[in-house]
Amino acid sequence: QVQLVESGGGLVQAGGPLRLSCAASSSIFSINTMGWFRQPPGKQRELVAFITRGGITDYADSVKGRFTISRDNAKNTVYLQLNSLKPEDTAVYYCNTQPPSQWFWGQGAQVSVSS
Repeated sequence: QVQLVESGGGLVQAGGPLRLSCAASSSIFSINTMGWFRQPPGKQRELVAFITRGGITDYADSVKGRFTISRDNAKNTVYLQLNSLKPEDTAVYYCNTQPPSQWFWGQGAQVSVSS
């Protein structure tokens, strides 16, 4: 059974950084585009960024220039570096394949940004 485990969330002041990690229990990363998603309080889940197996990336307009997605296929891990955080970045962050699979949603990592 594939599991994706997010870590690295926390409470940070506006303008600060955080780094999220997502570890997989299988070699899924080697064959899939991976994405980071987030669900702000009371809102729908949205795609934040994705990275292909070859390293091509793309970002939501709201995070371009502030967030960076990367992956380490040897470690089955994908990362999201969050810089210049804003209160509106407060959300639960999830990783999944892109497009996402209903079978791979984990518990997510809470990111809270105070003003």
